[in-house]
Amino acid sequence: MGILQGSLKITMFSHSQFLFIFVVTAFIAWFRRLGHRRSNLGNLPSPPGSTFFTGHLKYMFMDPVKAWDFHQKLMEGYGPVVRLDGKLREHLLYTFDPKVMYHVLVKDQPNFERLTLAFTHVVLGDGLLSVTGDDHKRQKKYLSPVFSTAHMRDMLAIFYDVVDKLQTGLHEKVKNGSQEIDMLTWMTRTALELIGQSGLGYSFDPMTSDATEHTYSKTLKNLLPTFSRLPVLRFEILKWSQNFGTPSLRRLLVNLTPSKPLHDVRDMADYMWALSGEIYDSKKKALAEGDEALKSQIGRGKDIISILMKGSLNTSEDRLDEKEIIAQMSTLTLAAMDTTSNALSRVLQLLSTHPEVQDKLREELLDARSVGGNLSYDTLVELPYLDAVCRETLRLYSPVPNLSRIANEDTVIPLSQPVKGRDGKKITELYIPKGTTILLSFHNCNRNPALWGPDAFEWKPERWLSPLPKELVDAHIPGIYSHLMTFGAGTRSCIGFKFSQLEMKAVLSMLVSSFKFAPTEDRIVWHLSGVSVPFVEGAKERPSLPLLVDMVEQSVGN
Repeated sequence: MGILQGSLKITMFSHSQFLFIFVVTAFIAWFRRLGHRRSNLGNLPSPPGSTFFTGHLKYMFMDPVKAWDFHQKLMEGYGPVVRLDGKLREHLLYTFDPKVMYHVLVKDQPNFERLTLAFTHVVLGDGLLSVTGDDHKRQKKYLSPVFSTAHMRDMLAIFYDVVDKLQTGLHEKVKNGSQEIDMLTWMTRTALELIGQSGLGYSFDPMTSDATEHTYSKTLKNLLPTFSRLPVLRFEILKWSQNFGTPSLRRLLVNLTPSKPLHDVRDMADYMWALSGEIYDSKKKALAEGDEALKSQIGRGKDIISILMKGSLNTSEDRLDEKEIIAQMSTLTLAAMDTTSNALSRVLQLLSTHPEVQDKLREELLDARSVGGNLSYDTLVELPYLDAVCRETLRLYSPVPNLSRIANEDTVIPLSQPVKGRDGKKITELYIPKGTTILLSFHNCNRNPALWGPDAFEWKPERWLSPLPKELVDAHIPGIYSHLMTFGAGTRSCIGFKFSQLEMKAVLSMLVSSFKFAPTEDRIVWHLSGVSVPFVEGAKERPSLPLLVDMVEQSVGN
């Protein structure tokens, strides 16, 4: 009888909870309607299929494969400015209009906050991706010099050390003939070791053929896909809970929540912070022992974290504290590893299905290497076809497909071109209320046929060897790289975009010169999440990119 009574109480309490949630939800929806009346977002074209609780978000986040089709439909059917429904039918702005992106990311940037700020803060700490305002300016001031061209020249020698190990490891795999190899794993290991040595002054991987993937690598690779499996309201929950109670109380609530993805994200964050702390302590000890001790470490004292720590010791004003430096480790590693490894994987997959491009690129690289040894910095960055292959891949398949912002205050933004509203009238500017979420589609901006031409959806490296379309140049895309939004725009654009390009070119210069890549029978699908990730079709837990790999010498004449 006692058990039944207990069950009855729980059921009644659950009904009360449901009634409370329903009333609060209705109130929030009504309150947001007031904001909608002050805005013209509701007059923008909008696709059907919205539901009350999740709006159109289910099409964007719940199926990471079908989500690509939804973005395609938005481009082809509704144009560069679209109104979507979010939770409780709140109005969201979906756009790839260059002028809107310029205002959101550059001109009016202080008015728009990163939607994922709570996630990066909770998982990564007070690093560059998590702080705002003066703290962001201060951190960027310390970090900018280590991403300069002069410093990149020094980094190239470290890059080649890692690339040589990659070559040896793959050679061991294919020395007896063509083998199926998961190139995503190798590209992830390589990208992690590149940022490990040049960024942290730390080695994660000997890069041998029999070595297992480092736990840190697996953790970073699975972090965003795991986070994307949380409910569609995850950003709202994170933002609300960030300042709720004490850290110990928040930790307890996370532990008590029956969610495996949430517990996995918690464990990943714990692991990353602990390892970053160990690396920091070893650097601190080397700094105390003097320059010779620092030079004897991996990175030879020129790695990013060593430079940050030395800079903080030499100044008393606006210095980075210990927690900020530790937070930069996971921040920089996540930003550098996941995006670069997936971009390299995408290039290799494309080369495997376009053998004529692969052969042409190999010819350019072998000609440049004919003088012997590794390519110099100037030669590497200036090879036209290698550059074209990288640019075209980053154009058509931006590793970060979308970016989100939320309005901190009411803002008026002009459009590049007027759009026809639902009432038939022209809309020339948008009235964006405070609290509105803006979804910026880098994916669609980079492949907009109105700017790039009718072949915009094709992977054609040759397009970069001729003058770009006048429509594209006149559009004034605000991105920091090649009329593309791939690396963002404004003060919060990717600080390491030159670092990433150099990594890609250093790795590809060796891989394509030494190995030949062909597709397997597996169908590869890319999941749309914070960073696009390849999976064998049907596999959901472990991302991978199997390719057939052979030595170039063995493939010639076959």
